Amino acid sequence: MNRRSWDQYFMAIAREVATRATCDRKHVGAVIVRDKNILSTGYNGSMRGLPHCDEVGHMMEDGHCVRTLHAENNAIIQAAKNGVAIDGATIYVTASPCWNCFKAVCNAGIVRVVFGEFYRDQRIFETAKLVGMELVALDPPQAGG
Repeated sequence: MNRRSWDQYFMAIAREVATRATCDRKHVGAVIVRDKNILSTGYNGSMRGLPHCDEVGHMMEDGHCVRTLHAENNAIIQAAKNGVAIDGATIYVTASPCWNCFKAVCNAGIVRVVFGEFYRDQRIFETAKLVGMELVALDPPQAGG
């Protein structure tokens, strides 16, 4: 058996984090890492103390559920809540960031985004180049791997 790369390892953890998501429209997980250490995790779910989509249904606006915070934002918020600096970190996310999450990731000082599936917004690619952020599309895991 081949040993997983660090990117594969942390993406596998992000996929596990996604199993905690509470909006069944899309289960997404995020892991923020620096120096091969996990700093924070997040998944898409409702605001603290409020019911989740899987309990009361979706809150839809313009074809999107707005009840939840996205995984990237939850990971950034958890780091801030716990006093964990994430400047210079990498975020592993099971789907590429939407535009709003991408802006938050950028302003949080994250310098590298490793994502699984592409999700929706092409603007992140050109903007990442402009701000010097590395975007890495990680191939999905192969059967048995």
